[in-house]
Amino acid sequence: MPGVTYEDTPLLADLMPWSVAPLRLGRDWPAGPDAASLKARWDALVTAEGPDRELLFRPTRSRTLHTAVGQLPGRTGGTERLARATGRCPEPVRVLRAPFDEQWLIPDHRLIDAARPELWRVADERQVFVVETAGPAAGPPLLATSLLPLLGPGRVRPLHRRPGGGEPNLAPGLLDHLAVRLGRAPDPLDVLAWIVAAARPGPRVPLTGDPELWAHGVALGRRALWLMRRDGERPRLPGGRRPYVRAPLPARPRVLRYDAEEETLHLDEGRISPVPPDAWEFEAGGVRVLEHWFAARTAVAEPGTLAAIRPAGWPQVWTSELLELITVLALLAEVRARMADLVVTEPITTAELRAAGVLPVPERARRPASVLDHLEEGPEGQFALL
Repeated sequence: MPGVTYEDTPLLADLMPWSVAPLRLGRDWPAGPDAASLKARWDALVTAEGPDRELLFRPTRSRTLHTAVGQLPGRTGGTERLARATGRCPEPVRVLRAPFDEQWLIPDHRLIDAARPELWRVADERQVFVVETAGPAAGPPLLATSLLPLLGPGRVRPLHRRPGGGEPNLAPGLLDHLAVRLGRAPDPLDVLAWIVAAARPGPRVPLTGDPELWAHGVALGRRALWLMRRDGERPRLPGGRRPYVRAPLPARPRVLRYDAEEETLHLDEGRISPVPPDAWEFEAGGVRVLEHWFAARTAVAEPGTLAAIRPAGWPQVWTSELLELITVLALLAEVRARMADLVVTEPITTAELRAAGVLPVPERARRPASVLDHLEEGPEGQFALL
């Protein structure tokens, strides 16, 4: 980015110091695009016995039918060993399974190799998770979501260190220093918006002391956050550009293709248009988002596995989600083009932050906040005080 040298641009890891490694499922079947199918998979698991249950479960070194683990924070899943588990499936929760792909997950600690309980403890309606995307591949360097992210390999950085929007995950003293340079105190979401707008590979985040440029970048970042989080009012393209189903989608579409001349997305004989080229070409982690989203719902699963339990046809809700995803990608492509034009003036450099005592970040800021008043059920129903 012109106006500041790359080497003296602050690292995201210093601006948002607490980070957590991505969740690792260890098996695909506890997550999927359809909640009813997950419940059916659970029922198939707990009604199977002996070797059949083990075969369906797909054990790993981290999780077997006999692994003893506690309850996920804030969840009601059982804690007895899965070898003798019975009863109803824990209610699936919405998660971000892949970039811009909202799916469902069975929130049971026994099913997940590395569940990262510290993220579950701070996941609520006030939280925003920032996820680093993979290396220099095409697409945005950061994704943001209100949902628990399951996508890897990048680290996850919550905006808040405590539930209820408490204690921002920002370098101590950063807000005060920005207030001095900008002439007004930004709130944590403003800082996150700027980070989303200005982040560059590394990831590094150029900062500015120019109040007008800051306000412009924050406005762009807030727009991007709203589109990526998709909470509140649903995004819409102007009337003549809104995508519609022009020919009914088949019960089991197998092939997805795009006609750039007609701006039409074909799902076998089904047709959706208009689909702006920017939506079709939108990539995250070097992969076309729409192609990846479609493949997650149509790829053939191994017969006899729990992952093979799927909807009999193409649910109407998937069509609605696809239309919204096209809209989000088209609008986000416009915002990204404007973010790419940001030129930082009056830069706040790493050297300046060191001189102000903001950097280096104290080690405690890189660790999760203590939670002393929350009971969580441990293995076999025993409670632990954290």
